[in-house]
Amino acid sequence: MSETRYSAEDIKSFAAQLLTKTGMDNEKAVVVAEVLLEGDLMGHTTHGYQLLAPYLGALEAGTMTGTGQPETLKDSGPAIAWDGRSLPGTWLVDQGLELAVERARKYGLAAISIRKSHHIATLAAYLKKVTDQGMMVLVYTSDPAFATVAPFGGLRGAYTPDPIGIGIPTAGDPILIDISMSITTNGMTDRLHREGGKFPHPWIQDNKGNASNDPADFHSDPQGTILPIGGKDHGHKGFALGLYVEAMTCGLNGYGRKDKPTTWGGSVFMQVYDPEAFGGREDFEAETAWLVDDCINNPVPEGAPPVRIPGASGLKRREANMANGVAFHGGIIEALEPWAEKTGVSMPVSLS
Repeated sequence: MSETRYSAEDIKSFAAQLLTKTGMDNEKAVVVAEVLLEGDLMGHTTHGYQLLAPYLGALEAGTMTGTGQPETLKDSGPAIAWDGRSLPGTWLVDQGLELAVERARKYGLAAISIRKSHHIATLAAYLKKVTDQGMMVLVYTSDPAFATVAPFGGLRGAYTPDPIGIGIPTAGDPILIDISMSITTNGMTDRLHREGGKFPHPWIQDNKGNASNDPADFHSDPQGTILPIGGKDHGHKGFALGLYVEAMTCGLNGYGRKDKPTTWGGSVFMQVYDPEAFGGREDFEAETAWLVDDCINNPVPEGAPPVRIPGASGLKRREANMANGVAFHGGIIEALEPWAEKTGVSMPVSLS
């Protein structure tokens, strides 16, 4: 049975119309639609258009702000702090990175901290736009309203999966890193639970501390927890990294778990480096390209695939999806049908 595919431009226009009709500024709606599309293009299907229906619900309920600008709390030149006012996190990060690139060209590096952002989708979606400009970029996020990942040795959630996105330019394709400080994500745990699936390995623990591959053990009462990177064996390393991301996000912007927020959102930290301000861009890209080449040509066991550079498969998948159309995970398009009916926006027509 062939997959149902959609033109990237058609599905992006459809999403932007839904957001605009539900109360978001057109400029912001276009950016949100683009960022979510990038997630699906690169294969991050739990953090692409699967988020669109929940975003529309948040916009309709007023927990996502659809209009206006962030409040600048501090601006020292290379360091900036915003109050995001629950504006779309995808738009805030997009705008923040544009400003950070501009400031990095002036100062060599720039950092922006955002508190009270709404959810920012997949970090991988933002990276190439910055590396294409010859800059190195870091993006961190957490959500202080939720706590689903247990500290190493604990039973109760203390923080969120806390992903880190890193974009590194090279003389060829960039290195694109998007990893959580937990073994799996909330989105994948919820999806597998809905579909009755299992994890390939014990990536969560039940409420008594037993490692499990069954998402039902997370959705229990009391709730289970997601394990940090390293799991039951080396999870102290993932726990340490989770604390680091919490400090970089909630800590630096001065608003987080201590304030007990109750609505879906995000605390964000992003930093952009201009290699020209250090050892020089040409030498930087030559060094990163050499390392990539050395890793790709590293010997592997007989019959094993070659070493894969972070982001390479996502870029390849993106290229194929742009050429052939985007196929969405089951249930994503169906979840948008009620919103299309409510707003009077025509559903996208699939490619024949």
